[in-house]
Formats: sequence, structure tokens, C-alpha cells
Amino acid sequence: MISQRWRPVCLSVLAVVAIWLIALAGYTIAKNRKMTAEKVRAYAASVDLSKLSGDARADALKRLEDMLNALSLEERRKARIERLTWIWFNQMTEAEKAAFIEATMPTGFKQMITAFEQLPDDKRRQTIDDAVRRLREGRSQTGFGARRSNPQDTNAPPPVSDELQAKIRTIGLKTFYSQSSAQSKAELAPLMEELQHVMESGRPFRNR
Repeated sequence: MISQRWRPVCLSVLAVVAIWLIALAGYTIAKNRKMTAEKVRAYAASVDLSKLSGDARADALKRLEDMLNALSLEERRKARIERLTWIWFNQMTEAEKAAFIEATMPTGFKQMITAFEQLPDDKRRQTIDDAVRRLREGRSQTGFGARRSNPQDTNAPPPVSDELQAKIRTIGLKTFYSQSSAQSKAELAPLMEELQHVMESGRPFRNR
């Protein structure tokens, strides 16, 4: 039997061990619940959208939207750059594509476009340059820069063309985006999100 003198010590040790076990269990649960780009990839690969219809199809699309919206900033960038949902997107109807894009664009996206249009020409050019740079850095970090050099790899996203950048600068982001098809909006999505991150950083509003 434990002596009266050692009993408080033993109880304290047991209490510390219990606290650590609870903390570890909480961390494990939180980690398992955290949404990642890999989980989005796995879900998209596990469901054949072309075989779904009606409520089952709508529910599957809603789940994918919710998964994308639950991603952290970095995981969302990875999912966008790697085009994890394009296997589904190419099987959507035009109405589904439009609704999917609307549902998965970041909060405040439309306000960002309005604020971008109000910037002076030089600030808009610099903001686009910053966004393109961030996008290229993100692709490099995920390995897509190397993959793009392989002509056999049809899954690697194309680089942001000078023509596309010129159109945005010439006719304005708001007009260009509003006139684009759902397919074009999906292709633009990674660049548009990087534009929003640059705008939210406040750099376009500082004196350069």
C-alpha cells in the first residue's frame, strides 16, 4: 500500500498523465478533423460524378464545396494550383459550374474586384505582377514547376499567359471576369485568389 506521505505525489503524477492523455486525444481528433487538400483529392477520386443524378449529385457537389471552403489558406492554394476538383468540374453542367464557382470563391471576393478597379493603373499592374509571382512560387513549392516541363503531363496547370494578363489590364478585371465563361473563371480562380491575398496584405495601398 502507498504510504500517506507518497499518496499526494502519486495522485499528482496521475493527474499530469491524465492531462497529457486528454491533450493528446484532443490534438489527434483536431488533426483528423482538419480539412486538407489531400482529403479533397481523395474524395474527388472516390466518387464518379458522372454516375450521380438528382439529390445524390447535388449532395456530392455540396460536400465538395464545403470541403474546399474548410481548407486553410495554404491548403486551398495547393488544391487550386493542383486542380484537384477538375475531374469533377469537367463533368458538371454549365449551371453547376457557375454555382460551384460562386460557392467556392473566398468571402469578400467581389469587394476585392471593386477595390482593385479603383487602384491607379500602376498599382493595378504591380498588384497583378505580385499575384503572378505568388502563383508561380506556389506552383514551384508544390512541384508543378518541374512537372510543367514534362510535355506528357496533361494535369499540370498552364502558366499565366501574357495575353491573359494584358486583357485584365486593358479591359479591367471586373469587366473581364463578368464576361468570362464558367470554364474561364475556373481557370482564372488561382490567379484571382492570389490577387485577393495581395490586396488583403495592403501592399497596393502603400506608397511604393
